Order: sequence, then C-alpha cells, then structure tokens
Amino acid sequence: MLDIGETSPFADYFVIATATSERQSQALLSSLNDELRPQKIRALHIEGERTSGWQLVDYGNVIVHIFSPEQRSFYRLEELWSNAKVVVRMQ
Repeated sequence: MLDIGETSPFADYFVIATATSERQSQALLSSLNDELRPQKIRALHIEGERTSGWQLVDYGNVIVHIFSPEQRSFYRLEELWSNAKVVVRMQ
C-alpha cells in the first residue's frame, strides 16, 4: 500500500496486489467487496476484466489495483509512484 496523498490530487492510497490467475483475481475482488459491504463501503468505479491482467477498483480516496504478474511487471506502479511512502508491504 502506497500513501500517495501528498503527490496526488485524486486519491490518498494505492493498494497494489498481484493475482497469479484469473480465478485468484476474481476471488480477491469478491473478498474485498464482502469485507467492505458491512461497513457500507462500495466501489465508485471498477475498470478492467480479470482476463486483462489488471483490474482497478476506485473507492474514492483508496484505489485498488489487482495485477497479473506480467502486467504488474510491465506497469511498475511502485516505480512510477516512487515518491510515495510505502505504508504496508507484504510478500
């Protein structure tokens, strides 16, 4: 998770995840929705198909990116946002 609030006018955080299969990508999206629904947090916008290798879920101040390993390596968001503070890193 990157804190992009000081360098971005459109969001405070990026959550960047890697899904190793389409099924895992769908499971991550479903789990995210299931966890946030009771708190009445809903996505403002969802872009991309799980077959594309990159899905973006916009929650306003938090934007979630779910990448295939290939797409994550190609787009390198962590490098593009290298000025952002890393809040949490899990491997």
